[in-house]
Amino acid sequence: MTARLIDTSAPVMVTGATGYVAGWIVKGLLEAGVTVHAAVRNPEDTEKTAHLSAIAATAPGHLKLFAADLLEEGSYASAMAGCAIVFHTASPFRMNVADPQADLVDPALKGTRNVLAEASRHGSVRRVVLTSSVVAIYGDNADIAQAPGGRIDETLWNTSSSLTRNPYAYSKTLAERAAWEMAEAQDQWDLVVINPSLVIGPALQARPTSESFNILRQMASGRMKAGAPRWGMGAVDVRDLAEAHLSAAYLPQAEGRNIVSAHETDFVEMAATLLPRYGDRYPLPRRALPKWLVWLVAPMARMTRETVARNVGLPFRADTSKAQAAFSLAMRPLAESMNDMFAQMIESGQIPAR
Repeated sequence: MTARLIDTSAPVMVTGATGYVAGWIVKGLLEAGVTVHAAVRNPEDTEKTAHLSAIAATAPGHLKLFAADLLEEGSYASAMAGCAIVFHTASPFRMNVADPQADLVDPALKGTRNVLAEASRHGSVRRVVLTSSVVAIYGDNADIAQAPGGRIDETLWNTSSSLTRNPYAYSKTLAERAAWEMAEAQDQWDLVVINPSLVIGPALQARPTSESFNILRQMASGRMKAGAPRWGMGAVDVRDLAEAHLSAAYLPQAEGRNIVSAHETDFVEMAATLLPRYGDRYPLPRRALPKWLVWLVAPMARMTRETVARNVGLPFRADTSKAQAAFSLAMRPLAESMNDMFAQMIESGQIPAR
């Protein structure tokens, strides 16, 4: 994405602006000279907004912080005033939660409805870019195996997840479906959806909360020293994903759903990219655990055996041609993303230095 494609004449709003993906989107916008209305839970919490303020201090764009709450109707009114584009990135990404409805579904679904309803109340808004996920397309790797040609694409929807089974995937599916229903009921703004796979790469803030960082912490801690499961997944660098969001916002031809994924990988392959640089200092996994063993110990790892059966040993396969054709994305190598992420986690104290 080049700066000349970015319209700097009108401000844009970013929800969850202190988040992992949102931070890189805000950085790209500020560096292009855009005025960014950053919607955050508490603008006075300088610890959480410091990285955004630091970027704004040297960028040609302008940063304005606004208080907003996903669950509070109308709370985005001030932040959205005068904005031409809305990036809705705010949605919790956690696997183990006490109350899936309150911790995942309500913020994702109600938040999406509140943000999009607010967009319809502001005549300046002409496009909404929603950060969804590939898990709104499939629930388990077994679903991918059943997809036409054994690959998921943008025409498919996750029909296997529920509040009690893959609740995170369920929350993303409900939120995206609601977004499309609202988009089709009006003609003021158009909706472009980004469906990324697992997001990896360095964070701009010191303490990101995305589940991606928990995976690397487990690898570094020795919890996977005996080995890791061959759990197929897609992966994309957060910096490349941010570029995809900017393309979705400013390219006229951007439309519909867009799978953004750079690599078809698994835990073992991801860990292997770290071994040349960190293998002598950290107990990283070096081999694949047999599926039967992962199935046997699943309850101790807070997983169901059905989840293991439907995911381990089964590959992630996705048709990414639509997003590639629309956005012309240049994707970083997996090793670059993983090593940059691991190094940043050591530097910020998320992984102990050794």
